[in-house]
Amino acid sequence: MAKINDESKVRGKASLDQLTHHFMKGKLEAMVGSSTKKLQLEGFNNLTKTLSFNIYDICYARTPQHRREYIEYIDEAYNAARLTGILEKIAQIIGAIILNTARQDYHPQGASATMLIAEASLDANVPGMAPRPTTCQDALVAHLDKSHITVHTYPESHPGNGIATFRADIDVATCGQISPLRALNFLLHSFDSDIVVIDYRIRGFTRDVEGRKHFIDHQISSVRDFIDPEIEKRYESMDINLTHENTYLSKMILKDLELDNYLFGAGEEDFTEKERKQIRRQLRREMEEIFFGRNSACA
Repeated sequence: MAKINDESKVRGKASLDQLTHHFMKGKLEAMVGSSTKKLQLEGFNNLTKTLSFNIYDICYARTPQHRREYIEYIDEAYNAARLTGILEKIAQIIGAIILNTARQDYHPQGASATMLIAEASLDANVPGMAPRPTTCQDALVAHLDKSHITVHTYPESHPGNGIATFRADIDVATCGQISPLRALNFLLHSFDSDIVVIDYRIRGFTRDVEGRKHFIDHQISSVRDFIDPEIEKRYESMDINLTHENTYLSKMILKDLELDNYLFGAGEEDFTEKERKQIRRQLRREMEEIFFGRNSACA
């Protein structure tokens, strides 16, 4: 679907990135061992894993009134209370405990929620849980502010052509053994997603008891390896991965456009065949511009 640079790949096609991953696989396995063998670490796992999940929902609202109603609908459907519920479920899925929550609805539209989290096993100073003796208590407390989940929403509309969009940005940053990738399928089910952009990166290093540095503690070749195949088959997908930098980007765009699902305040029967074709073209162009990150020549 897109021109891929030398450091990227499309699933099923060989590229420099795949060859690099193949070359480094033996080295990686030597570093982290098999999936069933746990690393014996010296103190706390210092790896930071960050998942950035951006979804876009597109619709066509013919009149200014319909566009205002769409914004109001999105504002209510994804208000701060609902977003907080989504974040609570994410924390449950990835096995984290919630230390603090903040949420806010904005005027004229939009909402956000933020949670401070920690590993359930690292229960120092958490109300209702007995503290676990540790020799690195200060390190654990210092790491808590690195583990968080945030979500922000951005509803908007084109001033003249009837297109309205909704974007949700979710960031899950964890320190230690918690993996944010466990929440991927739940996130895809939680939002109507025409376009999905997923960034995953691992930073820092942790040491084993022999002093060797480990820059990654699990196997991964693509973020999409963690997505339910039933979900993935609905999308055209593209990967841009830098495996040797522990950076993974997956972009997904919905294959089939069922027009009735995109019309707000009206149905297909309210438009002529010529109008329906024009609306389909507008919707598809909007989706492709967002997917590729640039305006089309005919915009």
